[in-house]
Amino acid sequence: MRPGRKTPAHQTEDFAELVCSNSLKSESENTAPWLLKEEMRRAGSLLLGLAREASVPAGHALAVDRAEFSRKVTEAISRDPLITIRREEVTHIDNAQLTIIATGPLTSDALSQEIVRLSSTNDLPRAGAPAPQTNLYFYDSISPIVEADSIDMSKVYLAARYDKGSADYINCPMSKEDYDRFYDALLAAQSVEQKDWEKLNYFESCLPIEEIARRGRDTLRFGPMKPVGLLDPRTGRMPYAVVQLRQENLRADSYNLVGFQNHLKFGEQARVLSLIPGLESARFLRYGQIHRNTYINSPALLNLTLQMKAHSNVLFAGQICGVEGYVESIATGLIAGMNATALATGSEPAPPPRATAFGSLVHYITRAESKNFQPANITFDLLPPLDRKIRDRKERHRLQCELALRDFEEWLVRATAQPTPVAT
Repeated sequence: MRPGRKTPAHQTEDFAELVCSNSLKSESENTAPWLLKEEMRRAGSLLLGLAREASVPAGHALAVDRAEFSRKVTEAISRDPLITIRREEVTHIDNAQLTIIATGPLTSDALSQEIVRLSSTNDLPRAGAPAPQTNLYFYDSISPIVEADSIDMSKVYLAARYDKGSADYINCPMSKEDYDRFYDALLAAQSVEQKDWEKLNYFESCLPIEEIARRGRDTLRFGPMKPVGLLDPRTGRMPYAVVQLRQENLRADSYNLVGFQNHLKFGEQARVLSLIPGLESARFLRYGQIHRNTYINSPALLNLTLQMKAHSNVLFAGQICGVEGYVESIATGLIAGMNATALATGSEPAPPPRATAFGSLVHYITRAESKNFQPANITFDLLPPLDRKIRDRKERHRLQCELALRDFEEWLVRATAQPTPVAT
């Protein structure tokens, strides 16, 4: 619907604009994010390929230049002769027509209400019921971004955790005194006022730093400010706490504060974040923010092919279907696209095998407990356990990846085979 109708978080009219982090997670072999991306690569994911073309240095992670990635996606879609782009807000879904709803984390109010209407046959609140959308969203957060040349490089050091990958992260080390001063200022800082209609139901894996801090004085040191594996080369010792900055774009003229999403007033952010060593005079290109992330109660609404149980022509993909993260969102889009193709050509959609990253992700969002459903990232906890116990974690994960990729290859051959013509 952009640019005709804007959102609180997007800044451009391009497709696939990333508004939270710019990271597509680990590229380290035999990790869960690597496994999901490897399956996507084998399935020919266009977006993953474009992300690699727009990548910026990020140690062992795949991170992108947001503007370049978005530009490449927009260009690829715009020049495809089989795609017609219509820039308008959708407010009605025809459940007789093959449709994929992939409206992302900022689905408009009108379309959210239409989704509630479609869902009413599945015992979700009907349109007109009191506050029907309160079960359809959580709040997500945006990290601040600073200008590179405003960072005092004499107080920071370059390193990757445990020396994994290249040393592409700027690390701001803190002593106990630095940390205590920062922590006390953070707890005393003023948050943005909550509106009457808001219920700040944060996603547990993306909490604002002030929410983490309220859980105890050391919680930040075990979360986004964890110093483990980040030895300061100038001292040879591990700092008391660390704030990491990750390159934001290809020009390397801006960096985002990793995991520092927050709900503080902008003036308060400038005051508190300037207490971080190296950021005393930092110029902020963007402050942290909170935005609404819409998602459906997938276990109640969807089957394993991402089709609605009550409306088989309607599929969901991306964050709105109950996954968390860019890679997971792209993966479900790929699955929904393959299944929509099968439906359009008269074939039977085939869910990915349970042992694969694709299959485990879909299994979770469609088979989890619907009463307290929360979106999920891809982790090994979602994959089924091996049929024998293996104590060594790295070996266990290696075998899980090996089995997943074997099953995935077999499924991919079947899923992409030419359909048998249907007699009419």
